Formats: sequence, C-alpha cells, structure tokens
Amino acid sequence: MAAIAVLKPRRTQEERSSAMRARLLDATVECLLELGYGGTTTVEIARRAGVSRGAQLHHFPTKAELVITAVEYLAERRHREFTEAFAKLPPGTDRATAAIDLLWPILSGPTFYAWLELAVAARTDEELRQSVAAATRRVMQMVHDTFFAIFPQPFGVELVDDPPKFVFALMTGMAVEKILNPADPALQQNLDALKVLACLVQVGAPRA
Repeated sequence: MAAIAVLKPRRTQEERSSAMRARLLDATVECLLELGYGGTTTVEIARRAGVSRGAQLHHFPTKAELVITAVEYLAERRHREFTEAFAKLPPGTDRATAAIDLLWPILSGPTFYAWLELAVAARTDEELRQSVAAATRRVMQMVHDTFFAIFPQPFGVELVDDPPKFVFALMTGMAVEKILNPADPALQQNLDALKVLACLVQVGAPRA
C-alpha cells in the first residue's frame, strides 16, 4: 500500500506574522544583551531573526519601537513563568519568601539587563525616555495587579504604600551591584534580609 503523506495544515498569514514578530523580538533582546543599546542596530536584528529589512520595517518602523516592544515582550514572558511557578508551590510553602526566590532570577537576569540598556540610553534621549517610562509603568501595573491577586490580604504592618515597587527597588539595586560584583556575599545576605522583612510583615498578619 502506498504511503499516505500527512500534510501539515498551512499556517495562516496571522500565524506567520506572529512568528516573525517573535523572532524579531527574541533577536532584539539577544542584541541588547550582547551588544548593548548603542551596538544594537535594526540591520543586525533582522539578520539574526532571519527576516528581510523590509519585513522588519513593516512590523517595527523604528529602532526605539522595536527595542521597547522587545523588553515588554520579555517581561510579559517572565511574568507568565513567575505566575505558573508560583501556582505550583506545594501547600504550606511560605508564599512571601517563595515569591522573592522566584523573583530574584527574573530581576537579575536578561529581562532586567535589557531594560537597563534602555534606561541608560534614555538618560540623554528625551523621546526614548518617555517611551521607556511609559513601558515601565505598564510592566509595573502588571506586577502590581499580580501581587494583589496572589496576596489579596493587606500587609500586617504598613511599611510602604506599594509593596511591589518597594521590592523591585531593592532588587534592581542589587541586580546593578551584581554586574560589578557577581560573587559578593552581600547579595545573598541582602536577599535573606528581604525575606526576613517579608516574614515580619507577612501577608494576612493582624494589623498593629
């Protein structure tokens, strides 16, 4: 009996377009991490993504739009990974300290360093600064909403108005320090101190 070929269904134009955008965004993050913002060019991004310059310009007309979209895209992917990992925590886990353990690799990894490249470049570029600030606000709103979804109870001690911003401020400072001193034991000590603080103001504790 002659073999019957199994034909894969052809992808729609929307699926092909989505896949091309994903390749461009992945290549952009790769360039930011390897070459920095100054060394990242749309020509190099298109080459790494395996798409034509015309296709790249069709999806992202400017470098600024491409790099900012790429960082948001990566942040959203890391956010999904965090929420999925958090949902799998076994019963009885200290959720506050577990959240810190899950966040640290994210906030000291590619997502943060790609964003840092944009933040530094934005210091002297007003147009880029406005775009980066707007993207940062969108990401922080996503983080804020997630925090209060997984920790619906108020903190027992009113230390800060916005706990996610407080944690992010500490961790991003630590992530910058990690660039210069990756083996500094103070990084782990500071992380442990943050966990102790989280235990002191454990979500759901009676208010003072």
